[in-house]
Amino acid sequence: MYNVRKVTDDLYWVGANDHRTHLFENIHPIPKGVSYNAYLLLDKETVLFDTVDWSVSRQMMENLEYLLGERSLDWLVINHLEPDHAASIDLILARWPKVKIISTEKGFMLMRQFGFHPDDHEIRIVVEGDTHCFGGHTVTFVAAPMVHWPEAMVTFDLTNGVLFSADAFGSFIALDGKLFADEVNFDRDWLDEARRYLVNIVGKYGPHIQLLLKKAGGIIDKIKYICPLHGPVWRDNFGYFIDKYDKWSRYEPEEKGVLIAYASMYGNTEAAAQALAGKLCEKGVTNVTVCDVSNTHVSYLISEAWKYSHIVLASVTYNLGIYPVMHNFLMDMKALNLQNRTFALIENGSWASKSGDLMQKFINEELKNMTVLNERLSIASSMGADKAAELEVLADAIVESVQK
Repeated sequence: MYNVRKVTDDLYWVGANDHRTHLFENIHPIPKGVSYNAYLLLDKETVLFDTVDWSVSRQMMENLEYLLGERSLDWLVINHLEPDHAASIDLILARWPKVKIISTEKGFMLMRQFGFHPDDHEIRIVVEGDTHCFGGHTVTFVAAPMVHWPEAMVTFDLTNGVLFSADAFGSFIALDGKLFADEVNFDRDWLDEARRYLVNIVGKYGPHIQLLLKKAGGIIDKIKYICPLHGPVWRDNFGYFIDKYDKWSRYEPEEKGVLIAYASMYGNTEAAAQALAGKLCEKGVTNVTVCDVSNTHVSYLISEAWKYSHIVLASVTYNLGIYPVMHNFLMDMKALNLQNRTFALIENGSWASKSGDLMQKFINEELKNMTVLNERLSIASSMGADKAAELEVLADAIVESVQK
């Protein structure tokens, strides 16, 4: 059964929702699913903007067959070649053998590398500033390299103000009938997953996102819709989401607050982390999130680290090193280029405690533009009453820093 929604008078969403895949890119959990968005323009010529993941290609094909009826598909515009958007290319080419393809030079290179067959069809290689008219609609193409693959572009419809934004402005979570951002409570239900999507997948390429935002700024008054490849379509309140992208891509904290991430083997380091959380709230800093790095997927930890201004790392010493899952969290921060945060440290070790010094060394030497507070809580096996004053000092230092 077809399942389509109208975006504008002659533009339709023809994508699909996926609740069967458990790991996005086979690494990030998606318990609420994800959408793969594709869009069909019914102009004098018919145009499909991107395709979908192979797992939902049947749904997309049913949607296209329904909307096209007796018409053929004239053009396929590929903004991004990642397989969750491009896997169905050959299916489209086989069903409509006269379809013509528009993409970038690197886009066509990747099509060939993935085993698609664009050279059996008429192709048009476009660069930034090129335009193409499909009858009533004229579109222009804007390069978006490394957002988040090198071939990526976005397409802007000069006629109706639709920005086909590829992976920019996307989000995890399946749409499940709701197409537009104003049909959901985005701030309550979607923001965390939008952040987790952006920072884990594109976060490393903040400067490239900034470049794309600058390009979008030149046409912001002309944009009427933002149509991403995942998540809802935006038709108003653009400034809200663009401001989030601006902060995330400049590595600026979204909120003043504290993430306490602990690595605890037998519960003693966890108890210290919880004691600190209680002290912070008691002293008026209540925007605090506590996470166990052993059972919280690192994509959620990274999202929370992007959200908050301050991060407390509480780790046991393990084989004279940092507890492995805490070390993995630090490595992900480095890989994704997180910057501009203030850290505080809690270390624990029954003998030869090393985790505090090693975490500080990693932050100072491997991460960029970070501050580590001088105050540190050091525990030998478990935290007793003798550590109450030390805990108080650490809490006061964090509160003072947060409230600056």
